Parts: sequence; structure tokens; C-alpha cells
Amino acid sequence: MHKWFVFSEFGEASKAAAEFLADNIAANIKHKGACHVVLPGGNTPIACLGYLADKALPWNVVHWYLGDERCLPDGHAERNDVMLEKYFWSRLPDTNIHIIPAELGAEKAAAVYREEIRSVECFDIAFLGMGEDGHTASLFPHNEALHDIRSVVPVYDAPKPPSERVSLSSNTLSKAQCRIVLAGGTAKADAMMRIKKGEALPINCLGDINWYIDEAVLTGVV
Repeated sequence: MHKWFVFSEFGEASKAAAEFLADNIAANIKHKGACHVVLPGGNTPIACLGYLADKALPWNVVHWYLGDERCLPDGHAERNDVMLEKYFWSRLPDTNIHIIPAELGAEKAAAVYREEIRSVECFDIAFLGMGEDGHTASLFPHNEALHDIRSVVPVYDAPKPPSERVSLSSNTLSKAQCRIVLAGGTAKADAMMRIKKGEALPINCLGDINWYIDEAVLTGVV
């Protein structure tokens, strides 16, 4: 069952999402001694990750994975790992980072990352984003990658540049023990309305989600 946490401002949603993440990371470490977390790219999670970085957690036993990566040269400003390093990982005293080598091309990078995550039976937390079309990671509506059951999939013909990407599959994300989505703004209101009406968008086909959203994204939602 989806759980909805609605805030008047996106900053409040970001801060609350950081608290949720911190609590869940701490709980997993307490029970299992480690925590395996999937992270999103883009600009939406930056403030949330900043709040999370301020938490006093045993970061040395947290492992970070990318939900997806763009097939761009290593170090390119538009890569998700560059954003995460700049705004999050660089602020942590210890990091266990598992990068997608997307500069190798979609097919090869997906194969390499499948080996990288082979030992992870299921992720403890999947922190996901949502696009204006309801996509998550690099799983876009009507794209063939949605039906690829391998753990990590190459993505071609993405509707947003670059057209080639690498993504954790819907199969992998649906197995995560906990999923959280942070979303806000009127630009994503149409996708939220479609989700609320039960339309099967990529983000809404992964199982139960903890939604942290602002009131603006609910514009027009009945």
C-alpha cells in the first residue's frame, strides 16, 4: 500500500524524506550490520541528500548504488555520479560507492554492473525520483527496457538526452525492501494525477512506495 506524506513546501518534504532515510538506514545497520541504498540522479534529491549528510550515522557500513546512469564520458557534468559526488558523497567521512561505468556504453556497462550487484540479494532502500512522464531511474513509458528482467538493463531510445543509458530494472527495484519517492512542483502534477487514478506508469508499477511530496504536485489531483 502506498503511503503519502504531503507538505506545504518542497523543502519540508525534502527534510522529512531525509529523516525517513536516516531512520531506515540506522534500522538496517542495527539488524544486519550494513545497509545497501539505491540513489536517484537529477536535481530533485539535492537538498534531501544535504540533510541526510548532516546525520551522524556509521557511514562506513552503508553502500551506495545508482538507480541509473547516462552514457556520457566519465566525469561529465550531466552524469548522476558527478552530481552525487558533488552534493552528497564528498560530504561523508566514509563511502562505499558502486558506480555504473556508463562510459563503456549501455550494453557493456549494464553487464559490468550486473556483476557489481550480484551479491546483493535485494536492496534495503530504493530512493527513487519521478519524471514528468512518470518514469523512474531510466525506465521510461513504452520503452523496451521496462520488460527486460535482468537485474541491470541497457536503455536505448530514451526520450530525454542522452538516448543511451543504464538502469536498474523494474524487476530489481520491485524487490527492494523499502521504496521512497521524493517529488514536487506543478510540472509533475499531471503524472501524479495519472498515478492517483491508477494508471500504470513505470514509477507506479514497482510495489508499495513511501511518497514524500509537496502540495504543488497535487495541483489538479482529485
